Amino acid sequence: MSTLRIIENLKQAILEYDSDAAETWVKRAVEEGIDPIEVMDELTAAINQVGDSFGKGDLWLPDLVGAADAMKASVPVLEEELKKTGRKRQSLGVVVIGTVFGDIHDIGKSMVSTLLLAEGFEVNDLGVNIKADDFIYALEEYCPNILAMSALLTTTAAEQRKVVNAMKKKGIRDRVRVMVGGGAITASFADSIGADGYDPTAPGAVRLAKKLMGA
Repeated sequence: MSTLRIIENLKQAILEYDSDAAETWVKRAVEEGIDPIEVMDELTAAINQVGDSFGKGDLWLPDLVGAADAMKASVPVLEEELKKTGRKRQSLGVVVIGTVFGDIHDIGKSMVSTLLLAEGFEVNDLGVNIKADDFIYALEEYCPNILAMSALLTTTAAEQRKVVNAMKKKGIRDRVRVMVGGGAITASFADSIGADGYDPTAPGAVRLAKKLMGA
């Protein structure tokens, strides 16, 4: 089967939210020796197409979640191949991301992680229910350009402020750009805690990250 056909089938799997097909075709691409960076770029184009349609109101949140899940099934295969070959994509920056302490909601945060990774960021996803001290530890360990925090519950939004204040006490606030999001967060709240940016959607969060990095 031709390279073009394999890539088209892979992109179609993303557009049809078919995680199993996406994993099958990305493995086929690796077996056929197709450049993993080229494949990743094509996947990024497909997920961006879904994100743009979502932004225009042509698609809904379940569509975006489905496409992100299909993307998530594909990316680890390509990352493993890149490690084997010693190749690297040009990085837009390093991101630490997590859902704050007291909040176990994962969908939005995971979508942002997947889209950031697809766009070319190095992403360290800490998961959910992350305490301020654990965020600080991760910032010292990974030395990221951006810290992204999510909070869906209004009762946990204050944890984002707690993390920012902890960064100030550690003297690392000026080294890291902070972006926040989640159902409990507004632009005015983001401003009040001294965040560098806020966006209510996963595709918007990626655009914000690129803007913060000057990309």
